Amino acid sequence: MNHFPPKPASRRLFGTDGIRGRANVAPMTAETALRLGQAAGLLFTRGDHRHRVIIGKDTRLSGYMLEPALTAGFIGAGMDVTLAGPLPTPAIAMLTRSLRADLGVVISASHNPFEDNGIKLFGPDGAKLSDATEAEIEALMAEDIGDRLAAAASLGRAMRLVDAGGRYVESAKSSLPRGLRLDGLRVVLDCANGAAYKVAPAALWELGAEVIPLGVAPDGFNINQGCGSTVPAHLSAAMLEHRADLGIALDGDADRVILADEHGTIIDGDQVLALIARSFLAEDRLAGPGVVATVMSNLGLERYLAGIGLALHRTPVGDRYVAETMRAHGLNLGGEQSGHVILSDFATTGDGLIAALQVLAVLVREGRPASAVCRLFEPLPQLLRNVRYAGATPLQAPPVLAAMTEAEARLAGTGRLLIRASGTEPLIRVMAEGEDERLIAEIVEGLCAMIAGVAAEPAAP
Repeated sequence: MNHFPPKPASRRLFGTDGIRGRANVAPMTAETALRLGQAAGLLFTRGDHRHRVIIGKDTRLSGYMLEPALTAGFIGAGMDVTLAGPLPTPAIAMLTRSLRADLGVVISASHNPFEDNGIKLFGPDGAKLSDATEAEIEALMAEDIGDRLAAAASLGRAMRLVDAGGRYVESAKSSLPRGLRLDGLRVVLDCANGAAYKVAPAALWELGAEVIPLGVAPDGFNINQGCGSTVPAHLSAAMLEHRADLGIALDGDADRVILADEHGTIIDGDQVLALIARSFLAEDRLAGPGVVATVMSNLGLERYLAGIGLALHRTPVGDRYVAETMRAHGLNLGGEQSGHVILSDFATTGDGLIAALQVLAVLVREGRPASAVCRLFEPLPQLLRNVRYAGATPLQAPPVLAAMTEAEARLAGTGRLLIRASGTEPLIRVMAEGEDERLIAEIVEGLCAMIAGVAAEPAAP
């Protein structure tokens, strides 16, 4: 059984993907953003060069509040600030390296509704910061650092990078083999009214595809609203309406992607990983005999990869853990079932557009429809349920531990059980998968009932 503990107490603000919460409510306030800019700026001011941070965001209204607060914090720490405006998370990771910046910052709550927002940080290598570095930043935020901020003559400056979108479009296009074009392909592209609303349609159009754009009219409130990767039915309906060859749905910051074939059938991140792994293996482009995925990826993916001679290395949930494991094993492909796909030859984090381009490349080369190309294995029945709780986690309660042990025994090696605390919400996530769908349902429902019952009990005096 896989069981990962909640984040350590030394990281109260940072979850599995930066700081996230309801906009203008602690911790997602202008004050927090200011303190974060000051602390991160001080920590990453190393050496005698002019220090730079690049800041991007998605299309949420609250970005207008958090962006200037972060800018003020970094300038007060003596860092120059480059503002990129609305751009995908992977674009900021790419620009951090391209500009030789000391830090990259993305203001986004990814697939969450507009009321939420978040802040995630990238180091100079374009990779998300480690738990240890985030803990250092959080410790600095709690200190009185006023006397360590820059003197008046050493304050940073701010400038806007006017061609940031164009730079990312060229970077994404370069992930396709030279000479390969998408002429003749009709693509439905749902940008979730988010950060990729300009750059993703531009990239596909420049490569020759006929693009039917959806979710490209952000107004500050409609990000992820009835569209994007979290509402796949919207993409499926559009595929049937427009008789397209492939559907692409991004989330609010475009670091994840869900696809649909010509029949509107959804293709999740596990199938995308399998397809790219097979393609890269055939072209001798895999850096090693393995792929990285999280504990949420379906057992069917693991069995498929084993069948073509590849190992599956599993990590806790979170694409930065995937990236860390890829670096540790020298691998260049990893991702999550939710659609984060990391291709480290081209990007340091999940990039929905680049992943979709790799699938389109296979469609062009094979000349077959997506329904024949993109479903390489039959997923095992998998069921996920969430249990909300207040106070201390109920996972350490003896009745819950006993129930988990019993459930594991019932699976008897025919499936997997995963129980974990969410890194972003007060939820316990209960997932089981296996060959017997009825047994999986019984196990998940029973565990959820047990956890909910323990969570509802008053704490012992």
